[in-house]
Amino acid sequence: MRALLDLVLDAHGGLRRWQQARTIRAKGSIGGLLWTLRGQEGILATTDATVDVQQQHLVFDGFTGPGLRGLFTPDRVAIERYDGQVVAERRAPRGAFAGHGPDTPWDQLHALYFAGYALWNYLTAPYLLTRDGVVVEELQPWRENSEDWRRLRARFPQTLATHAAEQVFYYDAAGLLRRHDYAPDVLGSTPAAHFSENHVTVSGLVFPTHRYVVPVQEDGHAMPEPILITIDLTELSVT
Repeated sequence: MRALLDLVLDAHGGLRRWQQARTIRAKGSIGGLLWTLRGQEGILATTDATVDVQQQHLVFDGFTGPGLRGLFTPDRVAIERYDGQVVAERRAPRGAFAGHGPDTPWDQLHALYFAGYALWNYLTAPYLLTRDGVVVEELQPWRENSEDWRRLRARFPQTLATHAAEQVFYYDAAGLLRRHDYAPDVLGSTPAAHFSENHVTVSGLVFPTHRYVVPVQEDGHAMPEPILITIDLTELSVT
């Protein structure tokens, strides 16, 4: 039997192709109840993101308005004009979530950090799982709507900006990502299930183009609502 991670990497384009990729550009829309609850409804209704595949760096073009961009790295987020003039910035941005409750309002930099690290993780998976310090192991299969999905548990190092130290990825028989479970530290570690659909191939790499996130029950089954986050990608390119 092939190792599950090898199957998954092959299904999403192959390790060699991921190693060759430098940037992913994704256009579309990010929505869902979470943004309303945090006072940032519509902030990513029009999304144009460029992801550095090999390091944690992401840029949202047009973030919060024309002529502006949002820059994410694990240590700094900033809103800048295209000439480089800084409009707002925050160093050590993860610390800015300390003490937050389930309905604590966010500012634009909170939203930028959360969306930046999350989308970087999503768009670089499963290559993400091959990074230094990431440890994966296969769990028992999971039954979801009459399908058996294989699962990988991943443990992430503190050096990587991600939802939580431990996360679980679910894959169908073809090795495609279908579900991703995590309990985001910055959201109070509330468990969530992130479903992925409508996979497309772009320059040899495979990406889901429709994603949605819902709460998880104590038995591990996902609730049908509320839909906390939606991600719909209409354009993708890889260089």
